[in-house]
Amino acid sequence: MLDSKDQQVYCTHTAPDYSLPWQKQRQFTSTGSAFMIGDGKLLTNAHCVEHDTQVKVKKRGDDTKYVAKVLARGVACDIALLSVESKEFWEGAEPLSFGRLPRLQDAVTVVGYPLGGDTISVTKGVVSRIEVTSYAHGSSELLGIQIDAAINPGNSGGPAFNDDGDCIGVAFQVYRSDDAENIGYVIPTTVVSHFLEDYERNGKYCGFPCLGVLLQKLENPVLRACLKVPSNEGVLVRKVEPTSDISNVVKEGDVIVSFDGVHVGCEGTVPFRSSERIAFRYLISQKFTGDSVELGIIREGEFMKVQAVLKPRVHLVPYHIEGGQPSYLIVAGLVFTPLSEPLIEEEEDSIGLSLDKMMIARND
Repeated sequence: MLDSKDQQVYCTHTAPDYSLPWQKQRQFTSTGSAFMIGDGKLLTNAHCVEHDTQVKVKKRGDDTKYVAKVLARGVACDIALLSVESKEFWEGAEPLSFGRLPRLQDAVTVVGYPLGGDTISVTKGVVSRIEVTSYAHGSSELLGIQIDAAINPGNSGGPAFNDDGDCIGVAFQVYRSDDAENIGYVIPTTVVSHFLEDYERNGKYCGFPCLGVLLQKLENPVLRACLKVPSNEGVLVRKVEPTSDISNVVKEGDVIVSFDGVHVGCEGTVPFRSSERIAFRYLISQKFTGDSVELGIIREGEFMKVQAVLKPRVHLVPYHIEGGQPSYLIVAGLVFTPLSEPLIEEEEDSIGLSLDKMMIARND
């Protein structure tokens, strides 16, 4: 595990100024971790190279920093794909091999370059939980592995290994609270493989698709009886996004009871591995943009099957601006720029609109 497969990432960031979109904020630097995956490419976290001006990587045991290029950046899954053109960098390099999704209490080793020193750091722990997790950088919810091994600033982008030396994921975030200790998160290889296959299919990162509906659990037997659902299964469609493809086949008040033949429980969960259950969103995240799925629904007591095409969600107020700099237009002394959450964060006091209110309005 501890060889030249693990690299330290040096990034110079220049974030845009959303309040004054014709200029940028002051530069700052950060360090993170990365690892080789073969074919002249490396993996790290997207937040490690966010708003990058220059990215360099350094191998363990080497004092030379090599310029790297960001090939793809997956904001939702917090993964970035890098390449290094220098042939010298790849001499004697061997890519990591990806392992299976671990089981609870499996041992895990996190390798990286966190704060507190310049050399490589190794921390050990066990797998505490595997479930659909909130990804802070992309404001998304994907499969995540919770571990109790220490993850500190600088560990981001580093590999996590099992006892066989196989990579089981990428360290990316921690949960900090006065009421909790040693809660770190790893992006599992299933999400990493989805990102890489998406890039190989399309030559770019297209993102994870969504169903385009707001769902409600059906644990209440009285509500199930009212909706004429005969068994203890299904989730209620409370709202359908008008821009989604599913709006042509699914209506508010429908009950989704199956997804590509997999039955959906009344708690919004589906079978996972041999004896576990996981959030219904997991099945959706396994699909790719443009994939067609079959939904089993109950409408006014009648069961039917419908087809829908999955696409990424288009946010009315986006979390991130694609392309780095926000666009703007100046007319008669007035500056017009697209509304985004980073802009609201900068102008929260002056415009009197908070992100909490925006989130409530979006989820109702």
